[in-house]
Amino acid sequence: MAVLISTSRAMGHYRLRLLAATKRLTGGDCLGAAADLHLAAMTIPATYAAIITAAGRGTRAGEGLPKQWRGLAGQSVLARSIAAFSGFPRIVVTLAPEDMARGLAELAGPVVLVAGGATRSDSERAALESLEGSGVTHVLIHDGARPLVSPRVIDGVVAALAAGAPAAAPALPVTDALWRAADGRVTGTASREGLFRAQTPQGFALDAILAAHRAHPEGAADDVELAIRAGLPVTVTAGDEDNLKLTWPEDFARAERILGDAMDIRLGNGFDVHAFTTGDHVWLCGVKIPHDKALLGHSDADVGMHALTDAIYGALAQGDIGRHFPPSDPQWKGAESHIFLRHAAMLARQMGYEISNADVTLICERPKVGPHAGAMALRLSEIVGVEPDRVSVKATTSERLGFTGREEGIAAIATVTLVKG
Repeated sequence: MAVLISTSRAMGHYRLRLLAATKRLTGGDCLGAAADLHLAAMTIPATYAAIITAAGRGTRAGEGLPKQWRGLAGQSVLARSIAAFSGFPRIVVTLAPEDMARGLAELAGPVVLVAGGATRSDSERAALESLEGSGVTHVLIHDGARPLVSPRVIDGVVAALAAGAPAAAPALPVTDALWRAADGRVTGTASREGLFRAQTPQGFALDAILAAHRAHPEGAADDVELAIRAGLPVTVTAGDEDNLKLTWPEDFARAERILGDAMDIRLGNGFDVHAFTTGDHVWLCGVKIPHDKALLGHSDADVGMHALTDAIYGALAQGDIGRHFPPSDPQWKGAESHIFLRHAAMLARQMGYEISNADVTLICERPKVGPHAGAMALRLSEIVGVEPDRVSVKATTSERLGFTGREEGIAAIATVTLVKG
């Protein structure tokens, strides 16, 4: 993430702060019935945080850099793991003390770096304590060596916690036969009935898992084991075969294959037109611009945002705004267009896609768009949850030809690229 950051050290941990205020992708009750796509699980509550554990050395993965710093399809393993949680308001990363300088240099963005301890449990307890008193109520703890965790797996844990579970974790049922062996020989068999392979992220109420860590400083194989010792019921959520933990050298080759096979690029186009009516301002790409006319529409008539919304729906093969927010439904009369755009972006994420870039062209004689283009691009990026440099807003005229040339209305064209994997 290309951002301007500053660093400080306080209370035993390093903090990387965004110097510019940003808004997180959020939903709202206003989505109503048109958002009946399990999107509640897609909105990360403001009181949720993610902890990425990366203080280990990963010696089983072979010689060279610790596995979390090794490259994987052009990014470090740790960078990929952090990016998977980009929708979270707070991300805490545990690093070995000797890796702290590297973390400050390479991990740009709104993350907190916490120096790890002698054991995994020590590191996690330090990360949990860094969140105590911050207003965080729930935390997802993820192994930084699992860089291919999908939005579906993360959303499953968030949904379980939001539904009231004090703890939740993804897992896959064991399907292979199980043997016991010694000295290279099979010594017995074991039943696989009721056995699951644990994955991360593992989610908990913050106060409960912090209390469990403090009560059991000796640690455990994972946080679910600690939760069970503390008497917390743990909900099992859906895991994913691709959510592998990079442990052995050959795991990196497998991860590379998964990333290569999973790449899916889609392009979408959107076009919209709104006529002028009486008024004193127009809304364009989320920015209110004074004008001697207004745009006529069922909603707020933000022609640029409508075009971009339709471009996303089109790339997903999910119709257009009218399918999801019928103009015949009175609840959308006068609705703010960011509701539609946010819904489209959330739907893309639910289907496993990220917005790579978006380009909007406004076609009109007046008002002049140039002075507002930067603010428009920033607003659109905030709504869809991407960096501002991935959104472009520009304008052109029709050389006084057609309805836009006669200043009867404004048209907009938008193009978006969606990438899965």
